[in-house]
Amino acid sequence: MVRETDLQLGDGRTLHVYDTGTDGAAGRLAVFWHHGTPNIGSPPEPLFATADRLGIRWVSYDRPGYGGSTPHRGRDVASAAADVSSVAHALGIDRFAVMSHSGGGPHALACAALLPDRVRAVTIVAGIAPYGAEGLDYFAGMAPAGVASLHAAVAGRAAKEAYEATATEEDPGFIPADLAALGGEWSWFMKVVGPAMAAGPGGLIDDDLAYVAPWGFDPAQVTAPTLILHGGRDRVVPSTHGEWLAGRLPSAEVRRSPEDGHISILNSAEAALEWLREHADQ
Repeated sequence: MVRETDLQLGDGRTLHVYDTGTDGAAGRLAVFWHHGTPNIGSPPEPLFATADRLGIRWVSYDRPGYGGSTPHRGRDVASAAADVSSVAHALGIDRFAVMSHSGGGPHALACAALLPDRVRAVTIVAGIAPYGAEGLDYFAGMAPAGVASLHAAVAGRAAKEAYEATATEEDPGFIPADLAALGGEWSWFMKVVGPAMAAGPGGLIDDDLAYVAPWGFDPAQVTAPTLILHGGRDRVVPSTHGEWLAGRLPSAEVRRSPEDGHISILNSAEAALEWLREHADQ
């Protein structure tokens, strides 16, 4: 069962929090799920059975501007660490692991970099790298819709807001394997995308602006064991982003899946969760 609560922060904001640890939480590993763009923070139902088997407690929240969480205009990626720290404190969680998909990757890394004594292990699935990173052609291999959206973010808030006000539904870059995954157990995404956009594109705008601005930390600060999964045919976040991150994280292990895309790579998430459990216990 997922319990949903609203957490009031000291600055007056609200975070909408999800927690599967309401029953029998003792002895379970708390794993913070960091969602992609645009999603709400509901933890990944396709992994619930595996999590139960491994003794994992999912904790997550809607990033500011999504779902039930108050917008936080001008937030950077690093601000996720303070939000997670607040949620963990409210739930009585000392140490935890983090797992992410897509745009959740930078936010998971922020927690690992800025809360090094609390984050036990990290899993990044199809994660995006910093804009302007040395040695990375940021847009190479990215679908046109993603290029246009992020170029608008690079131009600033006004340009991004104007872009979203006129944007039409375009192919995000899914390959046939992604569509097959979305037609199967990962149809779960339909439950988290619609609610994320129900009140408009504010959360998406703030996410994209944060991705292309300075993150507020260096990924090389992450010392916790880290697993990076990336599909070789990903056109939403090209695999070069995962390769760049792998080259900068001192304790990263990489699992490449040449035929997978942005969604189908999640078919490997069960094994990644097993890795997370194992390394968090070391």
